[in-house]
Amino acid sequence: MTDSKIDVAIGACLKDMRESRGFNARALAEAAGVSAAMISRIENGQVSPSISTLSALSEALDVPMVSFFRDTATDHVDYTHVRKGQGIHSTRIIDKHSHDYINLASHIRRDLSFEAHIVTMEKQEAKAPTYIGHGVVFMHVKEGEALFNYGQRQIHLKKGDSLTLDSELSHGIADVLSPKFTFLTIKAERR
Repeated sequence: MTDSKIDVAIGACLKDMRESRGFNARALAEAAGVSAAMISRIENGQVSPSISTLSALSEALDVPMVSFFRDTATDHVDYTHVRKGQGIHSTRIIDKHSHDYINLASHIRRDLSFEAHIVTMEKQEAKAPTYIGHGVVFMHVKEGEALFNYGQRQIHLKKGDSLTLDSELSHGIADVLSPKFTFLTIKAERR
């Protein structure tokens, strides 16, 4: 990006954060110890703010300073749009256990990895897999009931329940209690 495009991106970001937090330019200027005219010039992409100015603004807005650069890193981004009933349908087989899942999203950046799946498990004799990883996992039960192991704890999950966990601790479905158990799972981790 050129310097002028970076200044415009920083200014647009500042304006967005200021407005989303309910500040007018004068109130933000007062909280950050800069002039309202400087806030206006930054938001309009007319100046390149100093590091000390950005630091004062980040403190006043209670955001990390890097937030001002969110739209400056690249001229391209990826996105995935999966329509209803679509996605990549897969089956995972581990020993005698198997379950189906639909891959809804897989997004990898240099700093972050993100996956979203809808998993369907049927009641069966074979033991479901146990996972250990990095990052966090979010689960939302769409249908059925199951017992879920998380470290030494066992959690009874029912339709409508949600669960968020650090994936560093051993986790996985211990037992499917209904004929079918379907859940959305989202995993995010730093790379």
